[in-house]
Amino acid sequence: FGDRSMGYYETIAGGAGAGPSWIGCDAVHTHMTNTRITDAEILERRYPVILREFAIRKGSGGLGLHTGGDGVRRILEFTRPLTVSILSERRSFQPYGMAGGEPGQRGLNLLYIREQQQDSDNRSSSGEFRVVSLGGKNTVEVSRGDRLVIHTPGGGGYGPVGGHETENSG
Repeated sequence: FGDRSMGYYETIAGGAGAGPSWIGCDAVHTHMTNTRITDAEILERRYPVILREFAIRKGSGGLGLHTGGDGVRRILEFTRPLTVSILSERRSFQPYGMAGGEPGQRGLNLLYIREQQQDSDNRSSSGEFRVVSLGGKNTVEVSRGDRLVIHTPGGGGYGPVGGHETENSG
């Protein structure tokens, strides 16, 4: 997100896939190097956003003999008009499972647009939100009070649910 005076870019964690001898890790960067997300306190102090939520997305990893890792849920509220871009994957197709494991849940990017209402004295006040799905890749203009809700995908599971490990399975 940004405007003419500033810009901010981050990579957000997701769930890692499980394998023959391991469960998938929750809320990690997979296939990324040299990146780290900004601490919430620094983000809010330096940029025009409020971090409303940053949590593990419980149950988003695929089931299997070894369960895939869970993704995250991140909610940013904007405190002034900005341009916001999202570039993400696994919003249309689920992260696949391996060797009979179930897929992880898809990611989802939602924009909550705050509707403005006029009261009886013709003063503007914040009303309800209108929700727009942004898909995996998009650029939008946001206003003060709008919220970006990002659900990152969970990792795929490995092996059949209820399966049993053997001496040869890892």
